[in-house]
Amino acid sequence: MMLTIALLLGSAIVIYLSCEYFVNSIEWVGRRLGVAQSAVGTVLAAFGTALPETVVTFVAVVFGRDAAHKDIGVGAALGGPLALSTIAYAVVGLMFILNRKKLGSILLSTADGARLSRDQAWFMGIFILKISLGLFAFAFKPWFGLLFLLAYGAYIWGEIRKEDSADVEVHDLDPLKFRPHDPEPGLGWATLQTIVALVVIFLSSQLFVAQLEAMAPWLGISPHLVALLLSPIATELPEILNAVIWVRQGKQTLALSNISGAMMIQATIPTALVLIFTPWMLDTALIWAGTITMVSIAGLYVLLRKQMLTGPRLALFGGLYVVFAAGLAVIGIR
Repeated sequence: MMLTIALLLGSAIVIYLSCEYFVNSIEWVGRRLGVAQSAVGTVLAAFGTALPETVVTFVAVVFGRDAAHKDIGVGAALGGPLALSTIAYAVVGLMFILNRKKLGSILLSTADGARLSRDQAWFMGIFILKISLGLFAFAFKPWFGLLFLLAYGAYIWGEIRKEDSADVEVHDLDPLKFRPHDPEPGLGWATLQTIVALVVIFLSSQLFVAQLEAMAPWLGISPHLVALLLSPIATELPEILNAVIWVRQGKQTLALSNISGAMMIQATIPTALVLIFTPWMLDTALIWAGTITMVSIAGLYVLLRKQMLTGPRLALFGGLYVVFAAGLAVIGIR
């Protein structure tokens, strides 16, 4: 038990330190590629930080030995968006509150708020289809997996082609950690640091998830519930810790873009995998997870559209995860 707890804490610390290197290098990669600052968060950073949870789903549904192992992938496919839409967004709000003297009172510019609201609209449309497919059984359901992959491709194409608006603040970048004395590090060095950071994040995340799964029997809960309630928190740690780092640097737009982009990945790629390799039939707990996710994103969308999103209001979204956990207790999932 003590070893498991030590490994759990140690892997979390390693993930945080690796995220420091990742956010530092991914901004340099974006600058060297000429990518808009918003796309650095929604595409480049999101793709990297979404790898742990995507791999969890892939390994579980493709190589799972039995239905219980495949349930881990199914739970992760819904647990990821749930954790991001509640805990990750709330962390941005909390960090903004803690750094309000440095950051002021404006969480997002008007242009950034409008762009982020469009991302939420994209997500809601895809997510509603995702949940709807899990309510019915029919023979050609696996073919919808290709549709979700195409949807993510269209999203990436749109993000990459965007240019930063005139009122988007371009931040000075900290020196690349692999080249601290080089004022203009090349793309090769920035890419190398990104890859090394991602490898460490991936390995550490797998260790973190393994320790959570080892703790499940002591906590008296099933692998299905671990995948739905606990594992997503672990696999979303890169996005959560990136948010902590970026908000502390005054780059809350990048933090929110990273979460939003990761949610788009979670709504499409893992969904495609579970549609192709599993029956994708949702039980009560999974439907409850989808409901809380939709409530959170719908609330965020309304606040963004009305330009009413603030740090304290964003922090309140974390309470929805508590509501989710309480709902599981009422449902009686074991």
